[in-house]
Amino acid sequence: MKMIIAVVQDKDSNRLQDALVEKNYRATKLATTGGFLKAGNTTFMIGVEDAQIDEVMDIIRENCKSRNQMVAPVSPMGGNADAYVPYPVEVEVGGATVFVLPVESFQQF
Repeated sequence: MKMIIAVVQDKDSNRLQDALVEKNYRATKLATTGGFLKAGNTTFMIGVEDAQIDEVMDIIRENCKSRNQMVAPVSPMGGNADAYVPYPVEVEVGGATVFVLPVESFQQF
């Protein structure tokens, strides 16, 4: 058994949740915050059998697309102000960061 932990952008979370439910996968959904853009994202924890990993990864891949977005950088707090860029920059956001971890035991009460 494996635990899939997928960190996705908030814009993709409802679409991913609906796709997982449609395929009968149960997931725990957590509201989280990213460190780089300091923006909200969603973390899914999905317990699956080893044989189901590829299908769940395909579902994540199909529903969590990366996109370019203009963002205003956060001003440095005590950092080097010389490197600070005060105007919006285009960055790639979205997609998913996925971890697959072994699960030693699973209990449901």
